[in-house]
Amino acid sequence: MDVLWDVVPGTSDGVTVREVAEALDGRELAYTTVMTVLDRLAGKGMVQREREGRAWRYRAAASREAHIARLMLDALDLGGSRDAALVRFARSVTGTEAEVLRAALGAEAGLTGPAPAGPDVGTPAGQDARPGSGTGRHEAGLTDRVGDPRTGRARTADEATDR
Repeated sequence: MDVLWDVVPGTSDGVTVREVAEALDGRELAYTTVMTVLDRLAGKGMVQREREGRAWRYRAAASREAHIARLMLDALDLGGSRDAALVRFARSVTGTEAEVLRAALGAEAGLTGPAPAGPDVGTPAGQDARPGSGTGRHEAGLTDRVGDPRTGRARTADEATDR
């Protein structure tokens, strides 16, 4: 996946199995091994492929950031209290990371200007993350965890942990 993510998505039609194998130089992987892995990733929806002559061209279905965000959301679904896990995560980030989170949450809630520049970490490539769009963070339930739906106010760390 790193090879596919390192290809600039907007300017590339993807890469062939041979190009991926060459990028993995030094690992001594057989061409058929690389082909099998790419085929399985396509079957799981992690990569998209397009026929080019007799070969396939592969590209990542979502950005690295969107994939990591999905992994984080999946980890929250493993059990226990999502709120408590989010609070512990928020307490573990650095000051700069906390500012990025505050800006993104503020922009999502319409409290501040646009979110920080850079890829939208909660939205797969080509999808819209605006409220009501049916895709992105709202569908994943991330913004629904920020405030108490009954009162409309944000919960404190202690309230979230107690749940």
